[in-house]
Amino acid sequence: MIGDIAEDFVLEDQNRNTFRLYDNLNRKIILIFYPKDNTPVCTRQLSDYQLNKRLFDTIGINLVGINTGSVESHNSFTGFCKVDFPVLSDPLKEVSRKYKALNLFGINKRKLVLIGRDKKILFEKNVLSFTYVSSNKLKEIFERIS
Repeated sequence: MIGDIAEDFVLEDQNRNTFRLYDNLNRKIILIFYPKDNTPVCTRQLSDYQLNKRLFDTIGINLVGINTGSVESHNSFTGFCKVDFPVLSDPLKEVSRKYKALNLFGINKRKLVLIGRDKKILFEKNVLSFTYVSSNKLKEIFERIS
């Protein structure tokens, strides 16, 4: 919930690098939970974030994708989408469960969680499964709460 301390976690990214949340809070982080690699809407969603990555950089927010797919799947997917931010593999669904980002079928929902440098959750939003959130709209929201 907004205002709560975000739970720390350690997962591997698409390049097998270890990512620990608390070690990366030199800036705000937005966790971008998404259902599945190599699907049309998820491809569009992550590509949109990549296209607008500089906008997030200017307001001090790092992008981090998360879903339950394998490191290998993420590596192929991010190569195809030309995504250069970490996309984390959560095969045991532990992080997705902690952040309430799983649907009834155990698949990631589209969910966004913004975490501040002080480890507090600043913003969280479930997004309908048949839509995606424009990174430009998110930038407006985050500028208001920054």
